[in-house]
Amino acid sequence: MADWVDVAPYAEFPPGAVRSVNVEGAQVAVFNLDGTCYAIEDVCTHDGGVLTGGAVEGDEVICPRHGARFCIRTGKVLGPPAYEDVAVFAVRVEGGIVQVRDTRWDERGF
Repeated sequence: MADWVDVAPYAEFPPGAVRSVNVEGAQVAVFNLDGTCYAIEDVCTHDGGVLTGGAVEGDEVICPRHGARFCIRTGKVLGPPAYEDVAVFAVRVEGGIVQVRDTRWDERGF
């Protein structure tokens, strides 16, 4: 099972904030949307560029390179040129700290 990785104290991670953190080799973008934190892989499935630095509109992040859109809540691709979803990561606030974990291996039974 993967370990939880600290992102930031929740008090220092206000609504609208975005941070990128390495979770066991995967770059993960963590977003605070209206007080709730979400985490998706920080990689555009179109060309491998990072999503952090892209505009956030509602619950969508727009890739800064070519404009692909992804839902921050679900990882679903919402607009081309990307056609594949991004991975979603578990998020929690524990002891006042925002944490993320890569559960993909857990789901596969490894």
